[in-house]
Amino acid sequence: MMSNMFVAALMMAGVLAQPVQHVHKRDNVFVTVMETHYVTAGVPAASPVENPVAVQANVDTQSAVPTISAPELKAVSDASVVVAPASTAAAAAAAETSSSSSSGSSSGSVSVGSGGALGISYSPYNDNGSCKSASEVASDLAQLTGFSVIRLYGTDCNQVANVYAAKSANQKLFLGVYDMGNIANDCQAMHDGINGDWGCVHTVSIGNELVNSGQASVSQVGGYVAQGRSALKGLGYTGPIVAVDTFIAVINNPGLCEFSDYMAVNAHAFFDGNTVASNAGPWAVDQTQRVWTACGGAKSVLISESGWPKQGSNNGAAIASPEAHDAAISSLKNSISNDVILYSAFNDMWKNPGYLGVEQYWGIY
Repeated sequence: MMSNMFVAALMMAGVLAQPVQHVHKRDNVFVTVMETHYVTAGVPAASPVENPVAVQANVDTQSAVPTISAPELKAVSDASVVVAPASTAAAAAAAETSSSSSSGSSSGSVSVGSGGALGISYSPYNDNGSCKSASEVASDLAQLTGFSVIRLYGTDCNQVANVYAAKSANQKLFLGVYDMGNIANDCQAMHDGINGDWGCVHTVSIGNELVNSGQASVSQVGGYVAQGRSALKGLGYTGPIVAVDTFIAVINNPGLCEFSDYMAVNAHAFFDGNTVASNAGPWAVDQTQRVWTACGGAKSVLISESGWPKQGSNNGAAIASPEAHDAAISSLKNSISNDVILYSAFNDMWKNPGYLGVEQYWGIY
């Protein structure tokens, strides 16, 4: 009983954290980024609050993402919350999906490189929103060789082919279908962009924050993933497939757990408003445990986006500054390096300033 009450308190607290949605496509360059609150079944939407209060579990931050195999659970404090032993989302995904060098990568085969985290996200747009050339993409990728995984969000601007050509031999791609009205064509574009070399693909995502943004219901996301699975299978891909959403969208809508081979969630401590930059890593670990619990311990968890803005307005205890950005990235690397894709490679000046004026300034390089 006490455990159920505690988990319920955690879920309610997540609504108050007020994370927002990032815009990733250049065709949204003239669209104002709106602050998003979560209206979910079973959990009422919270009204905006100036200083939101976040209640978090007293989680052992030394434990990394749990596996989907039967975990050895250990009690945490007197809250009767359980945490699984250290592992990685990638290893669990490998156990859940069959893969080979020709059909899709075993995501457990990658490790943290000199970049200090599993991966980093990348967008192929110039400051004015135009597409970067193949040579410009190659110049960018030359700065990202320390990361084992490069995350892309779509297939426009010939980005899959350009990044595939520019990446190092040991790097893998986290590819994404962004347009839910064009799933089959986007999957074909992925196949063509990598010349059918599915062995270089870590994961394919179908959508990004669709429930969080109100663009789709849980059941609609399930339909989109089913379409993507069918298209990708027909093209020879059998690796991991996920529906990326925010950590709180998954916690408040556990039906999302059914569709992905492992849980890929975006989680930014800056939007919590109660977390300082130096605690961004432990905070991210806490969110992986909350998502794992929401999914009944059946799915491993990867943080598919986490970062910190260098500029803009502050958000409570979260300071937007170059110093805070560096502290947050360092904290993420130290706490959850095996299971985080850092956001993002470069500043995105093609975006609007957005909520708190921070949308453009998350670049690490």
